[in-house]
Amino acid sequence: MSRRTTATFGVLVVAATAFALLQAMVIPVLPQIQRALDTDARSVTWVVSAYLLSAAVATPVVGRLGDAVGKKPMLVTALLLLAAGSLGAAFAPDIRVMTAARALQGIGGAVMPLAFGIVRDEFPGDRVPFAIGVLAALGGIGASAGLVLAGPLVALWGYRWLFLLPMVVLVVTAAAAAAVVRPSATRAEPISWAPAPFLAGALATFVLATTNASGWGWTDRRTAGLYALSALLGLLWYRLESRAAHPLIDLRMMAIPAVRSGNIVSFLLGFAMFAVYAFVPQILQAPASTGYGAGTSVTGSGLLMLPLASAVFLGGLAAARLVRRAGSRRVVVAACAVIAVCLAAVAWRYATAWQLVTALGVYGLALGVALASLATLVVVSVPASQTAVAGAVNFNARNIGGAVGTAVTATVVTAHLDGGGVPLASGYTAGFVVLAVSMALATALAAAIPVAAGGGTFLTKRMVGNTR
Repeated sequence: MSRRTTATFGVLVVAATAFALLQAMVIPVLPQIQRALDTDARSVTWVVSAYLLSAAVATPVVGRLGDAVGKKPMLVTALLLLAAGSLGAAFAPDIRVMTAARALQGIGGAVMPLAFGIVRDEFPGDRVPFAIGVLAALGGIGASAGLVLAGPLVALWGYRWLFLLPMVVLVVTAAAAAAVVRPSATRAEPISWAPAPFLAGALATFVLATTNASGWGWTDRRTAGLYALSALLGLLWYRLESRAAHPLIDLRMMAIPAVRSGNIVSFLLGFAMFAVYAFVPQILQAPASTGYGAGTSVTGSGLLMLPLASAVFLGGLAAARLVRRAGSRRVVVAACAVIAVCLAAVAWRYATAWQLVTALGVYGLALGVALASLATLVVVSVPASQTAVAGAVNFNARNIGGAVGTAVTATVVTAHLDGGGVPLASGYTAGFVVLAVSMALATALAAAIPVAAGGGTFLTKRMVGNTR
């Protein structure tokens, strides 16, 4: 690769890392934010929900704009929006300002799909799988590393530095991206914006219902009403988008078998991945008197998650080589199967913290492989002119899956409480069984992805070896 391509990759790596850390570090410190902003437990959940809602709506739009007006300017814009949101969150005087700042960060949530698109444009074909693999793995690492770093940073300087440090990195990275990344080819055509509000409404109401379902109840009228509204808006969007001359999201692209199945598998992967990140620290921090907890601090549980973060990175690095040798479909299937087995093993037995950490280390390797190979599978299955929007939809599917998985698992866990309101071991066991089943389903769906015959709309041997 040329020096400029190498420099571009360095910029994308830093951007992906900063984005992933910012996405995850806030979760373990919600209690500290609640106390600092003098708010209640329900209101502080909007620190997470506002980001998810905003990202769900904005990511496909920003991805499409990347294909239309250029990935470089949209990447710089996304990084600056993330930085501005970080600044607002760092100095937020109350929960309302914090929520607005997190929503602003969500608009910048398209960093990863834009980075995938730049890789597709700038890198030699045989280096695309490796580069996308590293970037995709960084998304998984960031979630783990965020849990590791949050405790020490808060203990040393307070929660506001969880936003200030990434903000500085994001501003510097935006400047570097403006200087280093080459302008990409654009699609000189108008975009039909009329269907966009219906897509935004469908995604927003779905995420809002899902993030509140465990508190409201899945059969509550508010939950059911929001899901019904989401379905109605989704149908209206589909009807309008399918007739649009220049659609925001090309439904013909979404019908490509590898893309369609890849997005469903990505949803299920997010379903399991985000739930693991949410509930494993709770298990590790639970008192030993519960019969399953290790009684660690936030920092201690984060350090025990470090092997998981390292394993995800190693898996991402190995993915491209595995794909060249075995084919992308086989690699995705094998990785999903290993994840399912690891989650089943955790459900069956986690008598000590080290048993849990060991199982999650193997899980992390498979997760890194799955994230990298699945991202490559989807991104290079579409024409280069649609890379960013395809990556955005796939990334969105994973995030929405994460919201659903976390909510469903929370409902399962909280259905098994002792007299003091503390989750029983049986609750976590049932939760991990649900996650294992979801990944078994992902394995079956991945196995059904058709083998590409070559050509511009499927994986090519020049890029990723074979697709067996």
